Amino acid sequence: MTDQSIPQARPRAADAAAPAASGADSAGGPVAGGISRRRLLGTAGATGLALGAAGGAAGYAARPAEATPLSSLGAGEVMFHGKHQPGIVQRLQARGHVVAFDLAAGAGRKEAAALLRRWSETARRLMAGEAAQQEDTGVALDAGPSSLTITFGFGHSFFARTGLEKQRPVALDPLPEFSSDRLDKARSNGDLWVQIGADDALVAFHALRAIQKDAGRAAKVRWQMNGFNRSPGATAHPMTARNLMGQVDGTRNPKPTDADFDRRIFVPEAGAQDPAWMANGSYAVVRRIRMLLDDWEQLSVTAQEQVIGRRKADGAPLTGGTETTEMDLEKTDRAGNLVVPLDAHARITRPDQNGGAAILRRPFSYHDGIGPDGVPDAGLLFICWQADPLRGFVPLQRKLDRGDALSRYIRHEASGLFAVPGGAAEGEYVGQRLLEG
Repeated sequence: MTDQSIPQARPRAADAAAPAASGADSAGGPVAGGISRRRLLGTAGATGLALGAAGGAAGYAARPAEATPLSSLGAGEVMFHGKHQPGIVQRLQARGHVVAFDLAAGAGRKEAAALLRRWSETARRLMAGEAAQQEDTGVALDAGPSSLTITFGFGHSFFARTGLEKQRPVALDPLPEFSSDRLDKARSNGDLWVQIGADDALVAFHALRAIQKDAGRAAKVRWQMNGFNRSPGATAHPMTARNLMGQVDGTRNPKPTDADFDRRIFVPEAGAQDPAWMANGSYAVVRRIRMLLDDWEQLSVTAQEQVIGRRKADGAPLTGGTETTEMDLEKTDRAGNLVVPLDAHARITRPDQNGGAAILRRPFSYHDGIGPDGVPDAGLLFICWQADPLRGFVPLQRKLDRGDALSRYIRHEASGLFAVPGGAAEGEYVGQRLLEG
């Protein structure tokens, strides 16, 4: 969960229209019919022409050249190369996939390095709106980058599998057990972790499929989960997201403009605890949190607000004001009772109530169908970022475990902790400083 103040993907300028002749584009590479995805995007942007999929399918009727684009949603582009990996500080995306892989039997450091090299090149190309480098499926052929981000991380078990135990960070030690945990081990942890997000569902799926195909014989999928958020532009103006309980969720998320943001979220370049390869990286805690919606929806709105500590309509604290008004934890009603209950979720999670512990929440909602009993399998793919989970997620979750009113309406069903190295520089792949250091 994150505020809308975090950086947006920069708009991607339309590419120049390209001739319809066969051939490869040096930027986009060949796709069906000899036209690169990037060149096809440029043609579509200039003339309104939309081509069919591979196999010589006929094109659709051209729109007039002066037609106004329906939306700029697809034009957003996030850079792959940078100080930090993409998918951490960008705003919430409409569609997401998280997937964990285990290295195949016999695969080690060499195979892992080759895999991360392939994955990084695929991520770079797809995030730029280009075709995948090998056997592109054409799923996202008509779309722009749509703010696609692809993020890579390493699990605790990865280091033993690759003979790199001495490079494993202390911060990657397994998370402690919590009383609200009902964890499915088959859907938890993993050697490698990939987070994919985009503002278009087909673009996100295209990336997921490309990453899976790139894994080849080096790694196999351990688990995979799908999520969603409200689409950009669905509200009249930018707003903090709502979760499936209907609550405004993410009001107090740290912002990149905060003076201590980098210190809380990213590993310093000269950290005393973390190995050098983790400089400018972060740690991702991933939790599949099922919401017991039938129980929650039986509560009155007033009772729900008491559980959270904020008004449902606008996210403002029960003590008054707007969403961003500081909560008055000492305010009492006429009977002398605290307006914000002691076990209210918003009170318990405040950094000033937890020794300054803070996390950057960037989740997706999920819905995996309705069971035979009519109960929805739905909730939150909770993803949070911090420079040190022992100072971020762990103390907050311990506090919640001891007395959060929300705990009786949720259940933690899967968990993972991953070391996410800093971004790759031009000509590098993610994790190169670990795997070739």
